[in-house]
Amino acid sequence: MSTASLHIALISETFPPEINGVANTLGRLVEGLRGHGHRVQLVRPRQSVDPRGAVDQDLLLTRGWPLPGYPGLQWGQSSMHKLLRNWQRQRPDVLYIATEGPLGLSALRAARRLQIPVVSGFHTNFQQYTGHYGFGLLTRVLTNYLRWFHNRSQMTLVPSVSQQIELQRRGFDNLELLSRGVDSQLFHPAKRCTALRERWGLAEQDIAILHVGRLAAEKNLALLSKSFQALQQAHPQRRLKLILVGDGPQRTSLQQQLPEAVFCGLQRGEELAAHYASGDLFVFPSLSETFGNVVLEALASGLGVVAFDQAAAAQHIRHGHNGALAVAEDEQGFIDAASWLLTDHEGLRRVRLNARLHASRQGWPAIVELFEQHLRTAMQPVQALPAGRTQH
Repeated sequence: MSTASLHIALISETFPPEINGVANTLGRLVEGLRGHGHRVQLVRPRQSVDPRGAVDQDLLLTRGWPLPGYPGLQWGQSSMHKLLRNWQRQRPDVLYIATEGPLGLSALRAARRLQIPVVSGFHTNFQQYTGHYGFGLLTRVLTNYLRWFHNRSQMTLVPSVSQQIELQRRGFDNLELLSRGVDSQLFHPAKRCTALRERWGLAEQDIAILHVGRLAAEKNLALLSKSFQALQQAHPQRRLKLILVGDGPQRTSLQQQLPEAVFCGLQRGEELAAHYASGDLFVFPSLSETFGNVVLEALASGLGVVAFDQAAAAQHIRHGHNGALAVAEDEQGFIDAASWLLTDHEGLRRVRLNARLHASRQGWPAIVELFEQHLRTAMQPVQALPAGRTQH
């Protein structure tokens, strides 16, 4: 396969410095591709941090609308004519469309008109979120749209095997796996900070039970509260404190439910790494993840991770070896898994060592190389279809 440098257009409604798993992943992929000598044009909505009037031929900004329930995030405005003009002047070799909103749809339509190959990414389970926000009737409509959208690309990249199986069951075609990596130098047990733990009110022998993520309905945070209270009752001799890193619409209600918990707000970079490493147990009750980058970050930081057996946890955790898993939706199993880690001191120490060892092998370079391979594969001429088959 040719190793010539490519001109890639990447279309997304979110990108760093916005804080979410999609933005983090895309930032890593763009950095990696450019490091390999590829030209990457980024197409995204204008952010508040963008300087007015700045000119960058590899950045095409569009207007955006606020995304309800997600402060700081936005839908990109449909921009088909702008994209057609730009890509007729400088035609990309391949597109990667990371989000399926109006901007992603206009990019898909423009690419089809110009016959530019498209790879799409399934990054967010929006069809599951609708139920959490009281729009359950939209779930089928949204699933149908997402299937229609992704089946019009040459290939759809999914981050986990469980996601791949679920989407295949729902009629999504041409699915390929592209997992996620972790910066195991940034997220490292050596970042543990005694002063930070003291601010949390904890001594070295006390247990910090950590959660990192958006404080929102789709994250199943009722189980977080329930688990912590069950652990306090089961281990009255241990001093436990719940530490929540992140922000979101449920923060106020959680602060009322959990007055003893420490709410740290959004953290980035070295501060985020210190918060991870200063924890002991990482509890992740979400059932709506396509992957869950925070799971790998917690493993790299040497934490005992408790999660449901799906997405990143299913891919990277062996129960009892480098973490603890529960069957999806088995709340008591989730609580029991966390309790087991707290009961077995030597087991928790071993799990944390194995977690770090496993995560240290999950770097981004191999992920970027596979991403590049997928893009090149999508550029290959489409083979003739067997008789009786039609292309989407």
